[in-house]
Amino acid sequence: MSPSDRLARQLQFLVEIDKLKSVLRRTWLVDGSRLENDAEHSWHLGLFAVLLAEHAAGENLDLLRVLKMVLMHDLVEIDAGDTYAYDEVAKADQADREQQAADRLFALLPPDQAAEFRGLWDEFEAGRTLEARFAAAVDRFQPLLHNYLTRGRAWRQHGVTSDRVVARTRSIADGAPVLWEHVLELIRDAVAEGYLAE
Repeated sequence: MSPSDRLARQLQFLVEIDKLKSVLRRTWLVDGSRLENDAEHSWHLGLFAVLLAEHAAGENLDLLRVLKMVLMHDLVEIDAGDTYAYDEVAKADQADREQQAADRLFALLPPDQAAEFRGLWDEFEAGRTLEARFAAAVDRFQPLLHNYLTRGRAWRQHGVTSDRVVARTRSIADGAPVLWEHVLELIRDAVAEGYLAE
């Protein structure tokens, strides 16, 4: 592949992923003014990872690998759409939709970068490495914190109960045990304050 062909493919990918800015999530901004988009979520996750890396459940965390994962893992939602964490119907075919999207999107890149980025996406999905578990922990923690700070706005809109939030976020304990303890405190307080039904 010539350098100009390589650059053309990289730029095509960068232009394509701009579409992530138009994918709305069900998470409200902390100020409650609007829903966040996937690009904002990815940026926020990157900062969560950098600032909270010291709380990862293991030593020698490869933070650059984590950052790449949190920047890559939602790109598939350009094609697959955002699947709300508590929508059991939409979750039924989520894996298939996201696999197809990953196949298309990462194939836009030059072969070496396509393999690397797809590998990072697959690693995140599998959740077996320290980096994937920590990336998943901050990915689960960020919307929970938003829900808490917006007085459970999305939880209340969608009839989410505390047991479902605990089940959804339990994996945080595998990636960042200290965060998990904080999550349990937030859930207890959300129930006590009426932000989250029992």
